[in-house]
Amino acid sequence: MRELLELLEHDARRPVSEIAPMLGKSEYEVEQDIKRLEKDKVILSYNTLINWEKFGDNMVTAIIEVNLMPQREVGFDAIAERIYRFDEVRTVYLMSGSFDLMVIIEGKSLKDVANFVSTRLSTIEGVTQTRSHFILKPYKKDGVIINDEERDRRLVVSP
Repeated sequence: MRELLELLEHDARRPVSEIAPMLGKSEYEVEQDIKRLEKDKVILSYNTLINWEKFGDNMVTAIIEVNLMPQREVGFDAIAERIYRFDEVRTVYLMSGSFDLMVIIEGKSLKDVANFVSTRLSTIEGVTQTRSHFILKPYKKDGVIINDEERDRRLVVSP
């Protein structure tokens, strides 16, 4: 199953007819495995990685470090759930170290992101501190190099 998941994670559009021989299985077996993984919520979604900057979309992405005061009996989970339900929130991770949650959000402008942090995120009961970091330029995302121009990278050697 791990091999199947790794193949799909790298390229979810790869046809079952190509995957089956790689795994030494029939197409029917691979299709059933995929259905089972989807049903069991191992496969949660199929995504396309898009270079939005090249498309002309200038969304602002920010990473917000959030410190929390955990709630009795539910710890960080209830606060994290309140946060991940906002439309602006793309990702939420519970972290070890100097902050509790890492929240990745997107907005149309720096002002939109700042407004979200000041009026919606930092006002949640249990949130004690936030620190915002704006992404200036992506180089690699989810294992994919964003602007990998095909060029000769050899050093010039002269006599």
